[in-house]
Amino acid sequence: QVQLVESGGGLVQAGGSLRLSCAASGRTFSRDTLGWFRQAPGKEREFVAAVKWSGNTYYANSVKGRFTISRDNAKNTVHLQMNSLKPEDTAVYYCAADEMPWRLATVEYQYDYWGQGTQVTVSS
Repeated sequence: QVQLVESGGGLVQAGGSLRLSCAASGRTFSRDTLGWFRQAPGKEREFVAAVKWSGNTYYANSVKGRFTISRDNAKNTVHLQMNSLKPEDTAVYYCAADEMPWRLATVEYQYDYWGQGTQVTVSS
């Protein structure tokens, strides 16, 4: 059974940092694109960042320069380091995996597997 499990969410003050992790199991994810999305209350889920198996990364403009995505293929994990957090970063954060190795997926429908989400709350 394929599972993605996020951890590391919590409450932080504006300007602070958090590091999210996502542990994948049930199959090998070393060739997948791994991504992070988020959904704020009353809003649609949106793309945050993605990393290909090759290490190529892509970020939403809203987080570029503040967030860093990384992966550890040996451990089947993906991380999202979030610095200089803002109240507008408050959301449930989801990790996801796309089985197609040739693309850098940035939209929801391209992803095959999803975690259950972890809450990030940034206070002002």
